[in-house]
Formats: sequence, structure tokens, C-alpha cells
Amino acid sequence: MYLMRVHRTFPKSRNLIHKRYAQVLQSDESEYTDTPEYPPILDLSLHARKKRERETVHKKIQEINTVEEKQIALNMPRYYGWRCVILNEDKVPYNALPLVQHYTRTCLKNLEKFPDIYLQTSSIADVVVQEIKSSIEESIAIENEGVEYNIVTNVDKPEKQQIENFKTRNIVKQINRIISNNLTDKVSHILSSQVDYDPRHEAFWFIGGVDVPNNVVNWRRKYKWLRDRAYEPLDRPVQYLGSPLLTIRNHLPLKPIVPYSEAENPEFNVPIFTYVPETVGYYSNFRHGTNIPGYWPGDFDEYGLLSYHGRGHILDRSESYGQEDNLEALHCQAIKSSFGWLLAQANYQGFTTFNDLTYPLVTQTVITNGHLISFYVYQLNTIAMHNDVLESNPKHNICFGTKPLALYDSIEDGKVKGLNEDVLKMLVQFYLNAPEEREHDMKPFLGKEEQVIADIEDDNRRCWLESRYKNIVANLPRHKLLPEIYLWEKIYKIKFNTRFFEAKRKPFEYDINPFKRRLDEHLPPYIPKVLRPYPRSRKKFETTYYPKV
Repeated sequence: MYLMRVHRTFPKSRNLIHKRYAQVLQSDESEYTDTPEYPPILDLSLHARKKRERETVHKKIQEINTVEEKQIALNMPRYYGWRCVILNEDKVPYNALPLVQHYTRTCLKNLEKFPDIYLQTSSIADVVVQEIKSSIEESIAIENEGVEYNIVTNVDKPEKQQIENFKTRNIVKQINRIISNNLTDKVSHILSSQVDYDPRHEAFWFIGGVDVPNNVVNWRRKYKWLRDRAYEPLDRPVQYLGSPLLTIRNHLPLKPIVPYSEAENPEFNVPIFTYVPETVGYYSNFRHGTNIPGYWPGDFDEYGLLSYHGRGHILDRSESYGQEDNLEALHCQAIKSSFGWLLAQANYQGFTTFNDLTYPLVTQTVITNGHLISFYVYQLNTIAMHNDVLESNPKHNICFGTKPLALYDSIEDGKVKGLNEDVLKMLVQFYLNAPEEREHDMKPFLGKEEQVIADIEDDNRRCWLESRYKNIVANLPRHKLLPEIYLWEKIYKIKFNTRFFEAKRKPFEYDINPFKRRLDEHLPPYIPKVLRPYPRSRKKFETTYYPKV
């Protein structure tokens, strides 16, 4: 009787009651099993709960279909960006090699010759060297003494460094043109490759096992439940920024230098550097994490073959550093540029700093000033280096490098003297290293139908994601600027609370951290009444399409 009254009074509740009754019947039928099933016993400590939350977020990022949405998801926890350790390509402090190796988990192997994989192209390289030798000598002589340039420098970098990089850029363009034109009819991948001049290379990742900054320790000591974890390591965001002189990329990746299983070989030692980066000379800055390998997602030629870099920053280093540290600075530059370029390419394949590679990526790096040339071959085996996998991930990245080699002896009377054919042969072998198609799935963490946002059929969602992604990679200032803390406030209100009688107006006075604001914590754009759907709509704000992480 009561049930019928409910049905008459609330007609819509009839379906809910029937659905609930069906669920109860279904649960009663499947309540008993042949073997007992127990729920998992979870660790309810704060550390374990936070770890499970992070693993859930990492899983959600892995399940996102498109490249751009994964990059937006990496920046979701921070509205104003991450406090990133900035690794510039051409700024290498003194004794920075241990930090760079630890932050990229790279084992450096100094070689006098290339790995065995390059022996296959030795004979054809000898023939090519004899054909292009005279053209290389002529182009070097013309760029050094045959042309007079009026170079306009700026105040961002030292003048000597800018002049050397300008001359190096011209020589590299001529060398690339000569070698590529000669090899076009000999190997097929040269003609199908794409050349970029001064591309934008950026990479973002998290590194674990680093000492906690003092401000974090002081903040943890304010709370009882965090005092025993005051010195627990935390993940540090790292951002690489660089711009090569010239890059070559193809639609197929290079062959691995060593088998992927060898990445776990304990012989590949990586130094451990736990000190804060400020002890070496690197600084931190707030910015969004960006992964850009010199092109936008969806480009056909998405694997790097070769990159040229200048070494003008060596001229700006103090003479007291010595030649040994200058050599380490070149190694640092090669490791940072190679790792950064490959990491950005890996992100375009659907991998992130939380979702590790399933296959290796390889690139070749040349650092030169037109006279001295250093050759490097880098194999990227892992990009997951945060605290949760620091001990469980045994893989290392590998970098094979040579010391600077002279391409020629001198330039006299407008002619190059003593061209080193062995060095030129090594450069030609970099071009002859042909990429090959892999047998495994290259994009296991991307969708089958939607891999970039250009594949999305919904116009509103596609345009909104495109605009949001471009805004993040541009690192433009936020609409609501960060609250500023004046120096007198830092002294008299934060460090020494001597003005407690004043009214509280700033976020820090209410124990609010504005940096904890999420990327989606803002009002969407307002829709005027005349632009709302006809005839009437109560929707006042536009729809947002942030990833659900």
C-alpha cells in the first residue's frame, strides 16, 4: 500500500526502486563463491595513501588518447607552473657533469672510435670523403676569410659567443648541403629526411632522489604529521631549453646502438648527485612544463637523426676552469641536448615522465665551431626517474662520445691546410646511419583513432584543446597574476612576526599557498545573453575540456 502511494506521489521514483530491487537480487545470487575472496589489505599510512594517489594519476595520464592532452595533464596540478630546475644547453656551470648525468641517468662512455654498428658504412664513407673533400675545404675557407659579415649582437649573450655561433651556423649549413647532395643518390633516407634550422627544443621531466630544499623542510616542520618526514626526498621538476644550429629528422627511427636488455647492465655506472642544484650554479624558475622537439604533434618526420650544436659558450668560461672542465662542459651539453631532444620525441609517441619507454630511441649529436668537432651517439632507454620508481627501475641511458677533433690544421692564403679525412669520414658515417622500421608498436599509450587533437571530430573540443595547449607551450602570463610578497613583508611578517596587529590581507597570512592552485581552478569565459543558444539557455559559461586527472 505504501509503495503504491509512493508511486502515485513520486512517479519517477518507481524506476529507481525497481532498479534497486533488481540489484539486490543480483547481488544475492552472486554472493557465494567456491573459494573465499578477501579484499586487499591496504597500508593506511600517509606515505602509502599518497603513493596510491600518485599511481592513480599516472594511470589516468597513460590512458589519455592524444599527445596534447597528456601534456596538459602534466601541468594540471599547477596553475602558475612548476618551479623547474632550468637546464640551458649553452649554460654549463663549473663541475656540472655529475649533476647532469644524475638528472638524465646517463652513463658516459669516452671513445676513440665509433661503435661497431658504424663499421658497415666504412667503405662507402671513404668514397664519399674523396668526392666532397675539395668542396668542404672551399666552403670552410670562404666562410672564414672570403666573406665579411657585419654581425649585430644583443646583450643576452657575450659578443664573442654570438660571433662564433654565427660563423659556425654558416659553416654547418654548407657542410650539410654538400654531404646531403652527394648522398642523395646513394642512400634513400637522406632525400626523405627534413632539415630544421634553429629549432626549438624543450623537455620536461621529474627527477627523484634529490635533497629537499630548506624552505620545504621548514614548511614540513610546521605540521606534526610531517615532522618525521621533513627530510624525505621529493620529485624535482626539470626543464631543458635549447636550440641547435641544424637538425635532421625522418619518419623512421635509428637502430639501437646496444640491445635494449643491456640498459639494465650494472656496468653502466651513473654518479649519484643528491645536492640541491643551486650548489652547482643552476637556478629554478616558475614555468609550465613543455616538451617540444622542434615540430608540432602530428608531423610525419618525428624521429631525430642528427643535430648540430655550437660551442661558443666555451669562450665565456673562466680560464681558471682549465681544459679538463671545458671538455666536461661539452659532455654536459651533449648529454642535455641529446636527452632533451629524445625525451620530447618520446612524449610525442605517447610516453611521459610517469609512463616509461617500451623501446629505445637513438640520436646523433655533433658539437662544433667549424674547426673542432665532437661526436656523440646517445641511446635513450628510460625516462621514468621520479621517486616512486627510483629503486625499481634499473635501466640507464647511454652516451658514447669523443674528445674534440680538429677538422683541419689551419687556413692560409684563403686555403684550408691539412684537412683531416678521418674526422670528415666520421661525420659522413653519421649521415650514412640509416633508420629502420621497428616491428613493435611505436605508440602503445596513444589512442587508435585519436592520437593528436587534430583527429578529434568535435569542433568545440578540438579548438578548445588546441588553444589551451598552445597557451601552455607559449608560457604566457596567467590572467590572474601571482600575489607578490614584498621584501618588508618577508622580513617583518614571515621571518619575524612583529606586525601581528595589522589586518590580514595576503594569502600567506591565512596559510594559503597560491602555488597549489590547479590549472582548471578558474571561471570559464562568460557567454553573453545574445550569444547563448536560442531560444533560452541558462548556461552562462563556456564548456571546458580539461583532462580528468
